[in-house]
Amino acid sequence: MNIIVISDTHLPRKARTLPEPLLEALANADLILHAGDWSDWDVYKLLSAYAPVEGVAGNTDPPEIGQKLGFSRIVEADGLRLGLVHGHLGAKSTEQNAIHTFAGQQVDAVIFGHSHIPVMHTVNDVLIFNPGSPTDRRRQPQYSFGIMTTELGKLQAEHVFFDKK
Repeated sequence: MNIIVISDTHLPRKARTLPEPLLEALANADLILHAGDWSDWDVYKLLSAYAPVEGVAGNTDPPEIGQKLGFSRIVEADGLRLGLVHGHLGAKSTEQNAIHTFAGQQVDAVIFGHSHIPVMHTVNDVLIFNPGSPTDRRRQPQYSFGIMTTELGKLQAEHVFFDKK
């Protein structure tokens, strides 16, 4: 299974459309995960043209997105449990907030956004993954998103970095 992982698209404020490298990757998606800060429900509709979409709301999203998606969920994909959250709720760092959201629950990965900082490492055999942002790199050297692949119950993840929106 080929899973495209994005967060913090902030459309149309930070970009009018999704960048070409992301659009190319979406063409091969079996599933799309969005970790919040869509900014507009039209992003969900746009992504849904490529593959099924699972997502959560972030801190800049309008109330309708929060009502439709909620702020955290566990997505099952190819026998794996992927925790999806934006990471803004809590008093700790974004990463710690995200991990804490799924404390005591069986997950194979915690996917979060909010900081716009790409992250990939493991904690207690759980993949901790932030795809960064494909439209608002802030102080990061490049824009980014993630690709996860599953095969025989194994999860592989990578970042895709690029220079132009």
